[in-house]
Amino acid sequence: MKEQMKQWLARDPDPATREELQQLIDAGNAQELAARFSGRLAFGTAGLRGVVGAGPNRMNRLVIQETATGLGHYLMKTVSTAAEQGVVIGYDGRPDSKAFAHDAAAVLTALGIKVYLTHAVAPTPLVAYGVTALNAAAGIVVTASHNPPAYNGFKVYWGNGAQIIPPHDQGIAAAIDQAAVQPLKLLALDEAQQKGLLVWLDESFYQDYRERVKASALLQNHTQPASVSLAYTAMHGVGAALAETVLADAGFTQVYSVAAQREPDGTFPTVNFPNPEEPGAMDLVIAEAKKHQATLACANDPDADRFAVAVRTEEGEYKMLTGDQVGVLLGHYLLTRTNPAESLVGTTIVSSSLLQKIATAVGAEYFQTLTGFKWLTNVAMQKQSDSKQFLFAYEEALGYTVGNMVWDKDGLTALLAFAQLTAELASHGRTVWDQLEAIYREHGIYLNAQVSIALSPNSPPIGDSLRQQPPEEIAGRNIVRIDDLKTSTRHFSDGTTEAIDLPGSDVLIYFLEDESRVVVRPSGTEPKLKCYYEVIEVIDQVDTLAHGFQRAQSSMDELIRRHQNSLTGMTAD
Repeated sequence: MKEQMKQWLARDPDPATREELQQLIDAGNAQELAARFSGRLAFGTAGLRGVVGAGPNRMNRLVIQETATGLGHYLMKTVSTAAEQGVVIGYDGRPDSKAFAHDAAAVLTALGIKVYLTHAVAPTPLVAYGVTALNAAAGIVVTASHNPPAYNGFKVYWGNGAQIIPPHDQGIAAAIDQAAVQPLKLLALDEAQQKGLLVWLDESFYQDYRERVKASALLQNHTQPASVSLAYTAMHGVGAALAETVLADAGFTQVYSVAAQREPDGTFPTVNFPNPEEPGAMDLVIAEAKKHQATLACANDPDADRFAVAVRTEEGEYKMLTGDQVGVLLGHYLLTRTNPAESLVGTTIVSSSLLQKIATAVGAEYFQTLTGFKWLTNVAMQKQSDSKQFLFAYEEALGYTVGNMVWDKDGLTALLAFAQLTAELASHGRTVWDQLEAIYREHGIYLNAQVSIALSPNSPPIGDSLRQQPPEEIAGRNIVRIDDLKTSTRHFSDGTTEAIDLPGSDVLIYFLEDESRVVVRPSGTEPKLKCYYEVIEVIDQVDTLAHGFQRAQSSMDELIRRHQNSLTGMTAD
């Protein structure tokens, strides 16, 4: 490890991280040094993400330069026209993001690859858009999205505009490992520009995205937008300018931004955790909404690829919608804006199955993928055809994409579509809550929950234990079907089986006789088991929604309690 640290100090271009490492060495901090040099920050389907600091197991300029070198070599080996097509690069408002993005550009242009570099911070969906709009071979966004301030990341898109999936992730990772032991080449950005290898994406690029949003057939519902008011927060991220612009373009005149959170600030001074799902993160935007008695309190996460909303109730309070509720409302709405028989919609295996029910009822095609937006959009591209155009997809973790303008989650167009949905309802004297109730009355209340269980570090893989002794019932409800994604096999209670058309993954899905569902999968990053639950409660016209929800919640509580108890012994104390 001493030799590793010596080599690192010799290669590191950043005096700040060189000094940081030298101080750790001088202090003899063996534990911290081991944490930083025991391995390399793993490159996966989301690219890189980790704490900023010195060493190969942290995010820093040297890791970025090695990663960009590996990506560049892999691109040129895999895509014959990669150098001419180029790579789009953008970055968020975190302290190191601009330097990391410029380093990536310096590396790629040194390899002879053209680079399109945003002149300022950019929302993640803008970069995903740029990959296809500019016909680039790949895209890079330097962002840690909604992670805490100490983090940064390096997200990679393939030439189709979607996040990378296998085998590209493994191929890039192998090329990075080679780059880490070879001399690195960089080209000064001024020189790269003179050679025609660097194109600055100036304000006209941002305006191009804006014009495409204005022209989108799915975002043309301008039904009395001025009558709806909404509060908005960018959560110290990069979404405010474009969010406010696309809303104004669509006629929304009552938009109130949270001033304290409007400008990019990677230290996130007003939130403990800049994730709209976290308790307290929406406090300021809800306060802003109350001040103006706004209909909606809306948020993008710091890189503006996620969207969250709290909706005003009859009592004047604000209640958060879950990611599934937003997804179902948007999916239902968009299916009314187009011909369902010619539409394709999708969700992931852990999202609510209500969208499937709605799609089936109106004759739209539905697809389901593994967890992660990379799967939703890559599969959508494969499945769409001239007769079935991709319309909408979502995942329960606040990710939505409307149409095929951006092949990744886009919190900006999701915000606009939801505002337009709300305005259309208001023009008929109805609220978002009225619409949600109408959907529940037609299809049933779909209630979803997630519970994570800490595992004993030494426990054998739970999935294997469950496969060896498959349960026949959960919480007193018979299992009628088990989907085992590790073996890509569907097992029915009568003993028959069929193949599942999904990539292999250590996931078990149990379908119960009352249409409840339990999904069990280990976390990919820590010793945890993630359990996703769904219960369905039918309500009739004389039943109140409140009573229906009470029954659904009681059913959910019992399902979770009894299922968790059945896993006792497999988990840590």
